[in-house]
Amino acid sequence: MRRYSVLEHNRPLVPVESDLPELTGTQVLVKVARSGVCHTDLHVWEGCYHLGEGETLQMADRGIRPPITPGHEIAGEIVAVGPDAGEDAMGRTCIVHSWTGCDDCPTCARGDENLCLKPSFMGIQQQGGYSEYVVVSHPKFCVDIGDLDPSQAAVLACSGVTTLSAIRKFGDVLKDEPLVIIGAGGLGFMALSLLSALGFKGAIMVDLDDAKLAAAKEAGALAVVNSGAEDAGAQIAELTGGGALAVLDLVGAEASVNFALSIVARAAHVVICGLYGGKLSVPLPFFPMRPLHIQGNWVGNLQDLKDVVAIAQSGALKPVPVQERPLSEANDALMELKDGKTVGRSILVP
Repeated sequence: MRRYSVLEHNRPLVPVESDLPELTGTQVLVKVARSGVCHTDLHVWEGCYHLGEGETLQMADRGIRPPITPGHEIAGEIVAVGPDAGEDAMGRTCIVHSWTGCDDCPTCARGDENLCLKPSFMGIQQQGGYSEYVVVSHPKFCVDIGDLDPSQAAVLACSGVTTLSAIRKFGDVLKDEPLVIIGAGGLGFMALSLLSALGFKGAIMVDLDDAKLAAAKEAGALAVVNSGAEDAGAQIAELTGGGALAVLDLVGAEASVNFALSIVARAAHVVICGLYGGKLSVPLPFFPMRPLHIQGNWVGNLQDLKDVVAIAQSGALKPVPVQERPLSEANDALMELKDGKTVGRSILVP
């Protein structure tokens, strides 16, 4: 089988040929039909997360070293099963829950395997979807997608599960208040679609790219705001009646978080998903005086993925912009994402 791997950080992905693996235990082999290209893949390519002021969190310090095959938004079909996986899994058309843990700790037992302290994520600790085949530890992590379009289904494995998990953190306030979404990328469009599917008021989309904002408006955003405009804050204030009560930051940069804090009302809730990097300095009295709630969100668990698949299967989820391209263009797709040229999601097709 062929896969495109990071053999050296910050260097082009390299095609690697290998034999199909021999399955053990509950493992299953998934023939990849589609694999999304996500910003997290860029961190894998770089080998680090940026912590601000020149500091980095190196993946190597956590035992994650090349060769690494990126890709965690995987749709495909189970074509082989291990001796303990059960023959009934054969032929299942599925998306892969990539965010697995040790399966032997209290965190995993309560269903939050994505928060396990011993992660085993596809495309990071395990070889991922920039490949013709992937090995999945158990068929329970292969969620049946039925007749869903495989490209639209693939993005549910990260964009979908992450934004659903994040949106749920805001609670019922979204029934009456718009969600300000910072970042009109793949996750931004998915969040926009989910808000509509869940019956919430809708979103004000914020970005620096007017082309992406135009696409967001066409996709159903209540309003769009270029955060580089001098009156961006004033626009948000007018659109929200004085300040945002709910902000979802899908960028996670110093500039985006500080913009979020500059536009919020009292008792606002800010959820950060993005991993662009940097540092945040907030005067501690702001938390009780404003009062301010800043919360992180790390993808979602298996139940979140099942729920977002069910929403998609109900027909309530609008398609998000995708660009299909051959697996051989994996490096080009990743570099275009790095340069901010991707609208929606690039989807690799082996």
